[in-house]
Amino acid sequence: MLTIFFLSGLIVGSFLNVLVYRFHTAENFFFGRSKCPHCKKKICWFDNIPVLSFVLLHSRCRDCKKKISLLYPIVEIFTGVVFVAVGWNFFDPNVLNSWLVTLYYLLVFSTLIVILAYDWLYMEIPMALLWAGITIAIFFNLVLDWDIILASRTHSGVLAAFVAFVFFFLLSAMSKEKWMGMGDAYLVILLGLFLGWPEILLALFSSFLIGSVYGLIVIAIGKKKLKSRVPFAPFLVIGTFISIFFYSPIVKWYLSLFF
Repeated sequence: MLTIFFLSGLIVGSFLNVLVYRFHTAENFFFGRSKCPHCKKKICWFDNIPVLSFVLLHSRCRDCKKKISLLYPIVEIFTGVVFVAVGWNFFDPNVLNSWLVTLYYLLVFSTLIVILAYDWLYMEIPMALLWAGITIAIFFNLVLDWDIILASRTHSGVLAAFVAFVFFFLLSAMSKEKWMGMGDAYLVILLGLFLGWPEILLALFSSFLIGSVYGLIVIAIGKKKLKSRVPFAPFLVIGTFISIFFYSPIVKWYLSLFF
C-alpha cells in the first residue's frame, strides 16, 4: 500500500513541477505537453518519467543539453515521501472517514509543496493557489465537523489562523515588509486552518528556528549578506510538516525536560 502512495507521490510531484513552472509563465496548467525551459522543445513521454528520466539523461535536456534543475527530482521525491507519511499516519482502507482525511491532507500538502518551490525560486507566493488552498481547508474542516456544527476542528483552525495572521501581519506592517512579506501573513491563514491550535505554535517555532539556522549558514559561507532577502514560505511549510507528523513526540520530549 505504501508503495502505491510513493509512486502516486512521484507522479503528482511531476505535475506539481509543471504547476510551479506554468504559474510563473502564466500557461495553461492542464493542456499542452511539458517542454524544456531552455530550448522550448516538447519533452517526449519517455523523458518525462519522474526521477528516472532525470537520472538517465544525466540531468540534461536530450535536445539542447542544458542542465535540468535539481529541484525537479527533489520535488518529486519529496512529494513521494510526504504521500507515504500521509498514508502511514492517516489512511486505513477499512475506515471510510480516513479516505476523506487522507484526500484532504494530500491536497493541502500538494498545495504547500508548490508554494514552497515557487517561493524558493521566485521569492513570491502564488496567491491564486493559496486562496484555493484556504478554500479547501475551510471546506474540509466543515465537512469533517458535519456531525457537530463548528466543532473542534473548525474552531481550532480559525483560532490558529487568526493568531498566526495577526502576528505575521504586524511583523510585515511594522517593518514595511522588510522582516516578513505580506504573502507569508496570508500563508499562515492556510497553515492555521490546516494545523489547528496549538499545533500551529510548533510549526511557527520550527520555521523560525530552521530559517535562522539556514540564514546563519548562508551568511557564514558568503552566499548571502546580513540584509539579503530570504524566502520564508519554505520554512513555514517545513515547520508545518514537522508539526503534522512529529507534534506529539516533540511535545512529550519537551515536557519531559521539566517533569
